Amino acid sequence: MASAPPTIFSRTRRMAARRRARMLQRKADPARFVIDDVVEDMVERLAFLRHEPQRALVVGDWTGALPDALRAQGTEVTQAEPGEGFDEEQPFPADGFDFIASVASLDTVNDLPGALIHMHRALAPGGRVIASFVGAGSLPTLRRIMLAADGDRPAARIHPQVDVRAGAQLLQRAGWAEPVADSRTLTVAYRSLDRLVADIRAQGLGNVLASAVPRIGKAGLERARAAFAAEADERGRVVETFEILTLSGRRHP
Repeated sequence: MASAPPTIFSRTRRMAARRRARMLQRKADPARFVIDDVVEDMVERLAFLRHEPQRALVVGDWTGALPDALRAQGTEVTQAEPGEGFDEEQPFPADGFDFIASVASLDTVNDLPGALIHMHRALAPGGRVIASFVGAGSLPTLRRIMLAADGDRPAARIHPQVDVRAGAQLLQRAGWAEPVADSRTLTVAYRSLDRLVADIRAQGLGNVLASAVPRIGKAGLERARAAFAAEADERGRVVETFEILTLSGRRHP
């Protein structure tokens, strides 16, 4: 009997973080470069593959940009949002889709192999999946800053992340045909730690770990600001990295 996957992420905190991000998006000049990049890339991949789906499921695109692009080419689109209760770790309530897009949400599921299997089963024969999310190599600067902030007692504040090799292995385990795993890097320059943290929260990328971590406190925050300043270049900018992992494949015809 297979053992249950470890509980790394809190489903309640995950839903709350996604809802908070949607609320923050209503403010002036919200960051959304991760999801914008993912959506643009998915549209380009579909065009390159000449895959014109008739019936699609889009999971996690709270901007509505990908559903709009699909509908513009005549696709019937169903939307689902983890922040509103859609659970990628359970069998999907509908199937027969010839395209499923998972937009920047699979980085915080506890059972990623199971989620990929459910996605595969929800496809029609010959259907295609593209799943993109923040992967290994992301937020190295913030990781160093948090270690400095915690001092002698480092806490788990940054999510564990999936790399390309692990992603490819997961696709094979899930039974996807034509499995492909690749990644690309987004770099963003910041002049303040506050803006870096705000951008992460506005995109629903904040800490949703199941295990509670201690508050940084005033002294820790001062150490974090000092560490941020130490990372700055001669122009006062700190460059942060967001690595986008994309998994794609098909269901056998």
